[in-house]
Amino acid sequence: MAENEDWYGPDVATFGDRVAAAREHAQMTQAALAKRLGVKQATLRAWEDDLSEPRANRLSMLAGILGVSMMWLINGEGEGLDAPDDGQSSSETAMDVLTELRDLRADMLKRAEQLGRLEKRLRSALQGESHD
Repeated sequence: MAENEDWYGPDVATFGDRVAAAREHAQMTQAALAKRLGVKQATLRAWEDDLSEPRANRLSMLAGILGVSMMWLINGEGEGLDAPDDGQSSSETAMDVLTELRDLRADMLKRAEQLGRLEKRLRSALQGESHD
């Protein structure tokens, strides 16, 4: 079991990996956790993707909500999660995938709507320039 002891350690997992794992362990979607933290889902996604990190006050809230220590989130040491269990049922895994797919689809629809609005604004701006 020595190999599982450092499953979430700094050489194996990133800050984002630990946030995502703790969120999934708490059975929360990105949207639900972001709402509880008072941040945008894109902000939480950036944390999980290791594109940015939260400030200390959000880190403290994050650790509290997820039931892990701040140090575990930062470097994998302290109160956190045990190594993943290979005995996870396929129905749990399938439900996790379906939930993530639904979240992704909703995000893509929002982005498509945003893209449409930007294209419309660009067309209007270009038409205004051609009349000048």
